Amino acid sequence: MIDKKSKTYIVGHNGLIGSAILRKYIGEGYGNLLTKTRQELDLTNQCKVEELFKKEKPDYVILSAARVGGIKANMTYPAEFIYENLMIQNNVIWSAFKYKIKKLMYIACGCAYPTNSTQPMREEYLLTGPPEPTNEGFAIAKIAGLKLCEKIYTEYGMKFVSCIPTNTYGENDHFDELRSHAIPALLKKIHNAKKSNSPAITLFGTGKAEREFIYVDDIAEAVFLLMNVYEKNEVINIGSGEALRIKELAQIIRKVVGYSGKILYDTSKPDGMLKRTLDSSKIKQLGFSCRVPLLEGIERTYNYFLRI
Repeated sequence: MIDKKSKTYIVGHNGLIGSAILRKYIGEGYGNLLTKTRQELDLTNQCKVEELFKKEKPDYVILSAARVGGIKANMTYPAEFIYENLMIQNNVIWSAFKYKIKKLMYIACGCAYPTNSTQPMREEYLLTGPPEPTNEGFAIAKIAGLKLCEKIYTEYGMKFVSCIPTNTYGENDHFDELRSHAIPALLKKIHNAKKSNSPAITLFGTGKAEREFIYVDDIAEAVFLLMNVYEKNEVINIGSGEALRIKELAQIIRKVVGYSGKILYDTSKPDGMLKRTLDSSKIKQLGFSCRVPLLEGIERTYNYFLRI
């Protein structure tokens, strides 16, 4: 178990995953936590990031900060998704290396896997094919981060380890049109349709795409576990094992929101990767299991949306 007096820098603590990790660490009694808002520190500025590491000298780093978005954002701003994510992760990872931290956890994304990967996706399937074109920019940046951590570990023996969560949702999620992913996007769209008494809504794609979802507090539990027990130079998946089609997800959300209208599909729009599920057998062998089932997680997320 990591000493609770050690300084842990949670990078991206205001984001979806970072905020859950921060809650977890506080709940476990860790008080020496380093956080910086975007206004306090521009992670794309190499000099400023280095200055922080030189001054604060963290012992441990959890890197969850990233520019994120749904299909529309990824397709609209592919250059920004590559550039900003490369800058953020390179600056943090290399500064952590230069100032010899004890351990770094890099949090990647399931889109790093090939678009035509065998399902469920095992860790060894990385780089066996090209990524999904609709989020290629983000995927390439995430792959670069995975490889940078791997090579630092290989060359210098420093514990820079990586994990790949499946589609994550929950408290502090993004609900705006460009940045939101499936669950928050559907919650907001269906909620607005209910408020306006719209007889129907139209969703992107065919609804046949299949996704696996995990509540963000379960990701925080997994990251906490990995920081304490996982030291292999191999990426490790974090999944729930709960996968369903977008059509099925939309029906669940319609019931949670209480919307009685029709759900239509614009088949001229892309589905993205047709199926994306993770093989999480490795982390399960370490003792991890999800605590929040999908329906409960969606209800929690909707209640959070109603509060903001």
